[in-house]
Amino acid sequence: MKSPLLALPGAVPAEGVDEGVAAHYGDIFREQRNLSQGTGFVDLSHRGVVTVTGEDRLVWLHLLLTQHVLELPPQQAVEALVLSAHGHVEHALYLVDDGTTTWVHVEPGTQGELVAYLERMKFLYRAEIADATAEYAVVHLPAGSPVSAEGAVAVRELPYGRDLFVPRAELAELTAGYGPAAGIWAYEALRIEDHRPRLGFETDHRTIPHEVDWLRTAVHLQKGCYRGQETVARVHNLGRPPRRLVFLHLDGTEESLPPHGTEVRLAADPDGRVLGFVTSSARHHELGPIALAIVKRNVPVDAVLLAGTVLGNQDVIVPQ
Repeated sequence: MKSPLLALPGAVPAEGVDEGVAAHYGDIFREQRNLSQGTGFVDLSHRGVVTVTGEDRLVWLHLLLTQHVLELPPQQAVEALVLSAHGHVEHALYLVDDGTTTWVHVEPGTQGELVAYLERMKFLYRAEIADATAEYAVVHLPAGSPVSAEGAVAVRELPYGRDLFVPRAELAELTAGYGPAAGIWAYEALRIEDHRPRLGFETDHRTIPHEVDWLRTAVHLQKGCYRGQETVARVHNLGRPPRRLVFLHLDGTEESLPPHGTEVRLAADPDGRVLGFVTSSARHHELGPIALAIVKRNVPVDAVLLAGTVLGNQDVIVPQ
């Protein structure tokens, strides 16, 4: 869906998976600084929105998700995953329950597949699933924003801000009082800085939660069985994941950023074997060029890496 906020002055449309919202509004560093200082908002209306209603919704979701939601208090935001039978990540859900409805936002274009899966798993539980993307949109307010959430139908309170679910028909009107708009590029730069993984960027068909630090934020290790739980427990208790997420401080003398999928090698052996790949990259208003990458677990944590032709120093996210 094309956001009405693309009509704002200076808006440059994003491409790829983020198509439909603005990449930026003319000054990516100013937009990042605004968000870091608790000013403005980000249009995330391209993301999918799913709702679950019915008196069994939390009992039923608890059986399917990696997160403990059986007695989820109203207004408490959580992250959760849907895994394959082998423990690979299939969906990442960002949810909150308001006491009668569970509100979920997901990666753009993935809501149809998620709804289809949930429908197949409903059985006799009293739960109704709906793709509400056409009716509701997501807006992000940064931490420290003084903006009221009035007009939102649900709010996810987070350490780094608030995700608002708002009526799509009122998107332009509601955000008019939210301060300066920031594009998805600014939001992504701060996400990378915070080491927050994103489905389809930090993940591929082999990703297990341990590799990208989702074990800390989206998996409850003491809850009962769910699909893929055996892999989660086995790797957590008996071994270590085969790969790990790292943060890269990139060489600022290079003009271009290494895009998603760029091969990573040891800087000391530039013609050597591939050790991983870049998952996300951005230019940060304070840190300069930065990236996230997935590398093999046994890559030395102090090794300088080479992302394509760009040197990068590691910060450890997932322990070796």
